[in-house]
Amino acid sequence: MLFFCLHLGTILFFITFAENLFVLECLTCKNNNCLIKKNATLSEIHELLENKHKFKVLKGQDVIVEGAPVHGIYFVFKGKVKVFKTGLLGKEQINRFAQDGDIIGYRGFGAGQYHKIGAMAMEDIVLCSFSSVELLKVLKTVPSLTFDFMSFYSEELNRSETKVRKFAQMTVREKVIDALLYINRKFGQTSGQLNFQLSRKQMADFTGTTDEQVTRVFSTLKKENLILSNGKKIGINDIKVLKKEIHEHNYFLDL
Repeated sequence: MLFFCLHLGTILFFITFAENLFVLECLTCKNNNCLIKKNATLSEIHELLENKHKFKVLKGQDVIVEGAPVHGIYFVFKGKVKVFKTGLLGKEQINRFAQDGDIIGYRGFGAGQYHKIGAMAMEDIVLCSFSSVELLKVLKTVPSLTFDFMSFYSEELNRSETKVRKFAQMTVREKVIDALLYINRKFGQTSGQLNFQLSRKQMADFTGTTDEQVTRVFSTLKKENLILSNGKKIGINDIKVLKKEIHEHNYFLDL
């Protein structure tokens, strides 16, 4: 009996230790843009943190399958993810890219039973997920976290409306330029090369154009010395000129 009690006590100790480890991990996380990290010091959300599920996803694997049931919301702990929608003819439209601290799967959270978008790992990534039930319970009782989520959704709605309104007015060249500036703002560039490289097809899926159109625009921008090209790798040579070219649209879709 004594052995059983000691054994049970050991199990409970390690369970508690693991739960506290998740709390500590969120408190010391370097992703300061993460909404959970911003509120991690609040004891009211520690139960949510203790129930966090952290896992790895390999490059090319689905994070969210379009049309799959919604079970929770995901935060990118480390890595890059593409978020996309599949059209009627099977053509993929990339909506955005997510990186460390960003949220994915939020459009389905609290709004329906199925994901209306898909998400795929662009490299080996690590995700933190929280169940819908647990998160909704916390949002009803923690005003600061609820306010941060409301602000986030408001900003996302504004970006989406701006994209729909302005994107239709852009030429192919302007769409490609805007995409390059977006990638530069979000991921930066090192030694004359963007830190996040897209294939011509991915750029076309992101800008709503075709591979051939993207290739032609890249060729023209390179001749004008506005971008640098080393094989399939692209870098921006003159950010000011590119910004000025699409400034009238006031688009600049944020991170």
